[in-house]
Amino acid sequence: MLGYTADKDAYLKRLRRIEGQVRGLQRMVENDEYCIDVLTQISAATKALQAVSLGLLDEHLKHCVAQAVAEGGEVADEKIAEASAAIARLVRS
Repeated sequence: MLGYTADKDAYLKRLRRIEGQVRGLQRMVENDEYCIDVLTQISAATKALQAVSLGLLDEHLKHCVAQAVAEGGEVADEKIAEASAAIARLVRS
């Protein structure tokens, strides 16, 4: 079982809300809305995606990485490296 499975419905709900935000952005651009208003909505959608990604990362660390570390060995090293790479990608974005 994946770490986020217990909260899967909540994640899906948040992602659907973000999908709606992105569709709204498309409409704003199609309707030639004011640039600052579009940028404000892009910022809101970006923050919402960041919140989802941080939640998933937290679940991954608590479940997948913690379990691998408890088991030890090469799998633990791989999970830690994988988590570090994911964190690096999030920091760059």
